[in-house]
Parts: sequence; structure tokens; C-alpha cells
Amino acid sequence: MISDIRLIEFSEATFAAIMAHARRSYPDECCGALLGREKTRRRAVESIIEIDNGTTENRGRRFSVAPGDYLRAEQEADSRGLILLGFYHSHPDHPASPSETDRRFAQPGFSYPIVSVTADGVAEVRSWRVRDAWYEEERVRRVPETSATSNTSND
Repeated sequence: MISDIRLIEFSEATFAAIMAHARRSYPDECCGALLGREKTRRRAVESIIEIDNGTTENRGRRFSVAPGDYLRAEQEADSRGLILLGFYHSHPDHPASPSETDRRFAQPGFSYPIVSVTADGVAEVRSWRVRDAWYEEERVRRVPETSATSNTSND
């Protein structure tokens, strides 16, 4: 993995799909996988997979990804020649900063975009990566659509 990445890019369509997922799931947390490519000093998200929040308690403050969903995301990435870049989730009525629970379960190397969402809509989006047991913020950039189509899967 490229260790010095400080930028994560989303096509407009992929970014909009994540925002729509967060708004639809409110007041519960949503979560999903990010599939894409690593490029020089940046990550490019090409597709997402919406994942059912596997938490049964306190869904407005917690999310979990079931092992089968994690495996499905890895397999989908492999089958398309992409890599699993990380997981996004929402923070209903809270800032887009990692919670202590987020910190405990985060895996080094993955990107973790967090969507702050309220009853009025999305407030902000920030992305994080674990580095040396602590989070570092990644810059989030939306890029115009290209000739390559962004795909969203929610099966």
C-alpha cells in the first residue's frame, strides 16, 4: 500500500450516492465499502457498496460490518480489478470526526470517510486514516465525471 496518501477523491455520482445513503439511514448510522485505486499520493474511489448496519443496539451511534459483508466487498473489488480502500459511515447529529469506538475498530491503511448528517441533511464530510495508532485527516475532493462510469452496488 502507498503509505503517504493524503487525498481521497470521489466522482460526483459516488459522492452523491454516499450522501443519499446517509440521509436515507438517518437517524441511524449507515456504512459502506469504498472500492477504487491507489494512485500517486491519492486514492480514487470508483464505486461503493452499501452495507446493512449490522449493529443491533444503539444504531444511531454505532455501526458494524459483518464478516460476510467484508468478504463480499473484498471479492467484489478483486473481481473488478480494484482494491478495498476502506469504509464510510455516518454520524447522525454529530461531527464528522472519529469517535473513540471508531478509533478502537479502525484498521491501519484504510480510509474512513465520516458523514455528519442531521434531519436537515448532510452537514459535512471528512475522511480519516489510521497512522501510528492515531487518525490523520485526508483531504476530500470531488472530481467531475469522466468517461469511466462510477458504479454503486447495494445488493
